[in-house]
Amino acid sequence: MKIIGIDVYSYTVGYAHGTYIMSGDRVAQTEDGTVVRIRTDEGIEGWGEITTLGKVYLPTFPEGIRTALKDLGEALIGQDPTNIAKINRVMNATLMGQEFAKSPIDIACWDIKGKALNLPVSSLIGGVINERFPIYEAVPLTAPEEMGAFIRSRRAAGINRFQLKVGNNPFDDIARVRASVEAGDANTVIVADSNGGWSLAAAKLAVQGMAGLPVFVEQPCRSTADCILAHRGSSLPLVLDESIVNHDEVFRAKYEANAVSINLKFGKLGGLTNVVKARDLLQDLNMAVSVEDMWGGDIITAATSHIAATTRPESLLMTPFFNDWTDGHLANYTPRSSGGYGSAPTAPGLGIEVDSQRLGTPIFSVGSR
Repeated sequence: MKIIGIDVYSYTVGYAHGTYIMSGDRVAQTEDGTVVRIRTDEGIEGWGEITTLGKVYLPTFPEGIRTALKDLGEALIGQDPTNIAKINRVMNATLMGQEFAKSPIDIACWDIKGKALNLPVSSLIGGVINERFPIYEAVPLTAPEEMGAFIRSRRAAGINRFQLKVGNNPFDDIARVRASVEAGDANTVIVADSNGGWSLAAAKLAVQGMAGLPVFVEQPCRSTADCILAHRGSSLPLVLDESIVNHDEVFRAKYEANAVSINLKFGKLGGLTNVVKARDLLQDLNMAVSVEDMWGGDIITAATSHIAATTRPESLLMTPFFNDWTDGHLANYTPRSSGGYGSAPTAPGLGIEVDSQRLGTPIFSVGSR
């Protein structure tokens, strides 16, 4: 099988709950998503997605991703998409870094490989051991009482795992966390996620103020070094995210930062291939696994679901169904959660049928049309 063409699309991904607010006045109502379709000489197509969360969340942005996709796409014409190790070697030989652009290509190749073998991606990456897994929702940063009300509303729909957006004034953030804890019950899982928004001083105050609360604290500062200092002396379980971008840093996260979990993102690591490797490493290190991407709709939700379904149930801490948060329903809102739980599609590849008509005309294509 050979790649004969790659199409790159833009689509608007809106937030289902109005306005998504993070630390540092980072606000999103809609995002500019990038979708990649890989076409083959055997008529099998694969789909991937990379949707950023603004331009100052992680060091990437849609226009940069699409520029990189042109170079990557041209280098991949004629390659076998089912030979995913070779695909990644070609991409790495074409561009150093640029994992955010490599991610949708890698995901699309897994989609093709599954379709070619008539197997779901989950069967190709170890097999389903977590047929039904709990999903989380993010709680936008707002007043404490509003965040508590959001949690009560979503708990009524079956969700009982939450990632609180904090990272502004530490005393206000402590109140936000307390109100959120009070809105849950003994089984509610709460992660207070600063997204690196606190200064070192603010992080120390916030972490000390949350002492004794049944919560995780995630990425209190931008750098791992500052997270280590902010968390020193705290008994709160620490999760790292934005500052962990390769496998070497996983060991630093555990043995220097005393982190109990790392939030794995497809874009940071360059796609599904490296997320699986990192997931397996975390499990071997007896660390909890969180898996997602920056943002997205049905395509990235499907990819996430296959990782979650093949993760040990006792290891899976947090995973979302982004298509519950957004209106990015390019595959008829599949996969779909139920009562706060998700599962992986069982059809071949990613297991979804993308409606290309909803995407319109590609921004650009490489190879044959």
